[in-house]
Amino acid sequence: MKKIAVIGSNMVDLITYIDRMPAQGETLEAPRFAMGCGGKGANQAAAAALLGAHVMMVTKVGDDAFADTTLANFQRLGIDTRFVERVPGVSSGVAPIFVQENSHNSILIVKGANAHLTPADIDRAEPLLRDCALIVLQLEIELASVYHAIDVAHRLGVPVLLNPAPAVAGLSRQHLGRLDFLVPNESELALLTGQPVDSAEAAAKAARSLLEEGVRHVIVTLGEQGALYVGEQGEWRVEGHRVDARDTSGAGDAFIGCFAHHWSRDGDIHRAMQQAVAYSACSVTGLGTQSSYPDTAAFALFSAPLPA
Repeated sequence: MKKIAVIGSNMVDLITYIDRMPAQGETLEAPRFAMGCGGKGANQAAAAALLGAHVMMVTKVGDDAFADTTLANFQRLGIDTRFVERVPGVSSGVAPIFVQENSHNSILIVKGANAHLTPADIDRAEPLLRDCALIVLQLEIELASVYHAIDVAHRLGVPVLLNPAPAVAGLSRQHLGRLDFLVPNESELALLTGQPVDSAEAAAKAARSLLEEGVRHVIVTLGEQGALYVGEQGEWRVEGHRVDARDTSGAGDAFIGCFAHHWSRDGDIHRAMQQAVAYSACSVTGLGTQSSYPDTAAFALFSAPLPA
């Protein structure tokens, strides 16, 4: 089985569960705190690895205890860390997350060492990248490195998936046109296209405009409503799963990691989306980001049909 390469971010999540956000100048007591491994790139790598994918990570960690935590987590998951490098004198990335009782969350991101991942780092990984089934990217590293990774993937003929998050306006149309998969949520799609995305029909129209830019497949994640496909194979929607959500942190990353794993195995986009929608739904029933991601056995139990 070929590897999936994830080029992107890692963070240590600092999760505070709250009844409500404090007003300016107000101090509130919070009922619970947890610390976990996160970052969009690392989350996507973890989800794929938990499902059995062979994953390599290209990322930077800092010169602190958070780096030790991140490296130990990658090794526990069996992720190839040959291109996970420390940056002396720099903090690791951290993400303070505030989760309310209704499961909605607010997140701050401190890039730290993630801002030091350069095109040269990607070049050093090229001998392994050329044999990968898929390269997965996000926007928690510098744009120059994202663009360079797309260029390298294009030159090597390796399919590339971009999750354009956190959302950034004015992405290079040349680089968008080199993507095999673009996987935004509704707000990211609206920012990318400058079009309203307030209905399934509007989302499909906005996604079609990206096909005109050269993107082969656009997959719009719709939260509890599932996901929408617009691309070379037509248009369809995969319905969401009704669950009692406890924490939606990292649900989009769960979708992408699961999708990458299943698509890289057999190239079936529709089936990979069905699995990814279910995996994402399963993730929101737990707390935290990677800590809520099921492995193969737990996901099979979640996905199993109820007895008649």
